[in-house]
Amino acid sequence: MPLLDLANPTRFLALVERLLPWLTGAAALALAAGLILAANAPDDYQQGATVKIMFMHVPSAWLTMGIWALLAIAALGTLVWRHPLADVAAKAATPIGAAFTLICLITGSLWGRPMWGTYWVWDARLTSVLILFLMYLGLMALWRTVEDPSRAGRAAAILTLVGAINLPIIKFSVDWWNTLHQPASVVRLGGPAIHPSILVPLLVMALAFVLLFVTLHLAAMRNEILRRRVRTLMLMQAQAAPGSAP
Repeated sequence: MPLLDLANPTRFLALVERLLPWLTGAAALALAAGLILAANAPDDYQQGATVKIMFMHVPSAWLTMGIWALLAIAALGTLVWRHPLADVAAKAATPIGAAFTLICLITGSLWGRPMWGTYWVWDARLTSVLILFLMYLGLMALWRTVEDPSRAGRAAAILTLVGAINLPIIKFSVDWWNTLHQPASVVRLGGPAIHPSILVPLLVMALAFVLLFVTLHLAAMRNEILRRRVRTLMLMQAQAAPGSAP
């Protein structure tokens, strides 16, 4: 199936119906493998067993930024390329991104309490991630406030592109300011600075989180397409009803 054919909602729905069972199984297997590897990973010599919080915190933090980057691409698809499924993808991804951001904030607070002596400090990275979470909530509110999907999609696209300014701030905050977070230790020029016994479970959990997001996102897109079709049918019935305005 050519990629452009997926712009057709009917063909997209057919593809999703074929992919979802496989993606669900792959996500479940990867998550189970990641949890087993994480449970058997050694404790850190300084942080002890609390280091295992990273297996939830780090993948959710990566997805927090990655999903907003996906929203920005979808925003360009809405405003520039007029792709018929761009705003559907954006609306479906927004609550999932908010959920992963909340997981990131909660696990970070639980990890920070034994390491820093407090659940929260207003350093650059924590504050910028909190701002991103509030922007996710703002997008969700915008989608619910504007009834017309096309108008809501354009407004949400503009807000998304403005909010994308926060992504490099989150990424480079540990380099630009003095924060409690350590610099990048996985994706860096000199190679990962984490021992393989920790790195392997972390990467498996990251893969599991990505598969989980893709599964949830495709399912949410399918539901949104069907919801819009029902809305269109209801509007057509209302216009065709006796006594309706011409």
